[in-house]
Amino acid sequence: MRKIRKDDEVVVLAGRDKGRRGTVLSVKGDRVTVEGINIAKKHVRPNPMTGEQGGIVDKTMPLHISNVALYNPETGKGERVGFDVVDGRKVRVFRSTGKVVGAKA
Repeated sequence: MRKIRKDDEVVVLAGRDKGRRGTVLSVKGDRVTVEGINIAKKHVRPNPMTGEQGGIVDKTMPLHISNVALYNPETGKGERVGFDVVDGRKVRVFRSTGKVVGAKA
């Protein structure tokens, strides 16, 4: 079970986008891709076979998972996550408050 998953809201802890929030688009290994964060300019060649136009394209690049923290709406900050067993199920909990991640109040 991963501490950070797809569709989680995260806060960037390090890098040029430090402090910004976004939604996780994908998690692959120890890298996460966050919507609208860590944008790079990529030069693309045109490909007439697929109808792809050439030029400079903005591309979302992955970040290391250690540089993001799960956003806690209760405190308004990025926080660490741990695991706990609730009703026989393993769930993610915020370390500071002990509340279950994604639980409706």
